[in-house]
Order: sequence, then C-alpha cells, then structure tokens
Amino acid sequence: MKKTVQPAAPKSDSRRIQVRRSGVHGKGVFALQAIAAGTRLIEYKGELIGWPEALRRHPHDPAQPNHTFYFHVDDGHVIDANVGGNASRWINHACDPNCEAQQLDDGRVFIDALRDILPGEELFYDYGLVIDERYTARLKKEYACHCGSPNCRGTMLAPKRR
Repeated sequence: MKKTVQPAAPKSDSRRIQVRRSGVHGKGVFALQAIAAGTRLIEYKGELIGWPEALRRHPHDPAQPNHTFYFHVDDGHVIDANVGGNASRWINHACDPNCEAQQLDDGRVFIDALRDILPGEELFYDYGLVIDERYTARLKKEYACHCGSPNCRGTMLAPKRR
C-alpha cells in the first residue's frame, strides 16, 4: 500500500491560520478556513538547542515557570520556539486534540490536522508532557489542563506507562 506524504506547509500559512486570544489559555491558533484531515499546517520552528542550554534558559517567564516554548526532539535536543519561533508555539494543549505533532527523521516537527477543522476553530495537540518524578496531585495541578473536553485528564502530563 502506497503512503501519501503531505507536502511541507507553504511559506505563508497566514491565510489558513491566525494567532489570537484563546479562551483556553493566553494566545491560541485558529483556523481561518476549513482545513481537511491530514493537512500539514505548520512547522514547529525555533532554535535547536541541547538540554543543558534549555535548562540554563529555563524558565522563560519566572512568573509562569512551567510555561515554555520547548518541544522535546530527542534525549539530547529541544526546539526553543522562544528564539526564532513562529505561530506554532501558540498552539494550545487539549486532551482530545484536532491536530498532532509529527517528527520527521531529520528532527523537524510539523503540526498536522487529525480531523476536519472548521473555520474559527482553535487548533490543539496533546502535549503529552513526561516528567520523571512521581505524579502527585500538586504536580498535576502545576500542569493543569483547561481544555474543557469531556475526556480531559485534568493535566497536560501524559499518563505514566506501566
């Protein structure tokens, strides 16, 4: 069976998506027109740095220490969208997302539509955050989710694998 590969997002994706105030958290990214399932929307851009540098830069905002524009690429690297990033950094988390992050073999990350998205709809993907320490009520609250989905886990943290 032949697999269809979506082309990279065009240079100007401003006609399809727009950053504006979100009812879920701060800023968000919204569809300006109907988007078909499987559409590659945008590349998650930023500076590729090592984890030691990411830890040195953390937090971006001391008032919100758990809010970053980092995207984990592999055990040694992270994309810091606070430096050279684009609109993708404003896509919020949801437990029942309409988009997903796809990492290519070269380490680049793209956001693709999981289902058809209507004009005006906010884009979301599941951050699936993983923290090594034990998930306590306090920790889950620090990474609270406000997506409002009937399937909301209440946290942006990914379930621990058993």
